[in-house]
Amino acid sequence: MPNNKVLVTGAQGFTGQYVCDALRIAGYDVIGLGQSSASNLGYFADLCDLVSLRKVISAIKPNYVIHLAAIAFVGHADFNNFYRTNLFGTLNLLEAIYLECPQVSNIIVASSANVYGNPVISPVSELVCPAPLNHYAMSKLAMEHMSRTWFERLPIIIVRPFNYTGHRQSIDFLIPKIVSHFHARAEKISLGNLDVTREFNDVRMIARAYVDILQVDSGITINLCSGIGYELNNVLQLASELSRHHIIVDTSPALVRQNELKSLVGDPSVMQQLLPNLPTYSLYETLEWMFEGAEK
Repeated sequence: MPNNKVLVTGAQGFTGQYVCDALRIAGYDVIGLGQSSASNLGYFADLCDLVSLRKVISAIKPNYVIHLAAIAFVGHADFNNFYRTNLFGTLNLLEAIYLECPQVSNIIVASSANVYGNPVISPVSELVCPAPLNHYAMSKLAMEHMSRTWFERLPIIIVRPFNYTGHRQSIDFLIPKIVSHFHARAEKISLGNLDVTREFNDVRMIARAYVDILQVDSGITINLCSGIGYELNNVLQLASELSRHHIIVDTSPALVRQNELKSLVGDPSVMQQLLPNLPTYSLYETLEWMFEGAEK
């Protein structure tokens, strides 16, 4: 495949590993960008260092860029890091691309469905006005607005993934924490608010979406979602069935976030129209895969 060089930032992260695998399967030449020399990738640069980013972009001259690197854990303690990495790091990357590789074919910038906040409409389409409720979501929305100022100069697509999970995701996140406790046959698990509804999509579907979006016309925003929401009790029930284990759920006030998102389910119409061949996975299939992975 000619002109198939893809630069992936955050390549060693949870999502990045699956995106890189999916790109290779599709025949792309994948180049991962790490944050430091300890990343074991061929190239590394701090997103906050424009000079080093320019050197890397100049050396690689990518045909495509998938920008995944971010502070993604909503509970991250240092609020300044959200903006430093998610907003200004992205600004530096786009400027480096513009200065060193303006002929790039497409750039995918990963935002988040968290920008919608607690929408009054469900499912949530791309036309719903964002109303972020925390610093993570606010940094992502600011990043979106900043990215749009480059639309006339660079081919950019903004994606808003709804919740997704899979094998090898950190147990800092909800679903891996649940799987880990059931797999270990723990007596109880401490969780926050159980009265929430979320999508829990499969990272393999999300990874394939990033690959397919490379060939979509730029200048748009796309929800990455299934439109299927689950209450937390549904997840606990499926985990119990798969593990054949019952667990006591302890609701801990310390784990209830301020401004908790009560329900976040997306409208997949745009994604389905643009990406008709995406694989689909039920939550049962995803959890089953995660339990199988926990055995290894």
